[in-house]
Amino acid sequence: MQTTRLEKISRLVQKELSELFRTETAKMSGVLVSVSKVRVSPDLSVARAYLSIFPSERAQELLANITANVRQIRYKLAARTRYQLRRTPELSFFLDDSLDYIEHIDELLAQDKKTSTPTPEATPNPS
Repeated sequence: MQTTRLEKISRLVQKELSELFRTETAKMSGVLVSVSKVRVSPDLSVARAYLSIFPSERAQELLANITANVRQIRYKLAARTRYQLRRTPELSFFLDDSLDYIEHIDELLAQDKKTSTPTPEATPNPS
């Protein structure tokens, strides 16, 4: 169960990470990285950030790049939150594929709808 304090810190970290990624990805054309959720441990030592990356074809490549630069990202986050947080939590990044999952479900439903719609000739005549 998350307390109000943990929720506030999670929102703060999410907002600041989103702003960091927005400014960094502005230099790269056609790439969008958004922070969909941040979960902070109860002792405030670890923050798990879930990233949604567009285009999804480059998601693994960009996630590997972000993970390789986690120390610089944490340093920049600490500089931005120095007056709100005493210690900046260790960061770990994960891919949030919920949007891809939803898109896949929509495709399956559309496909099922196409195959299960009866044609007017195939329906039996009630008389």
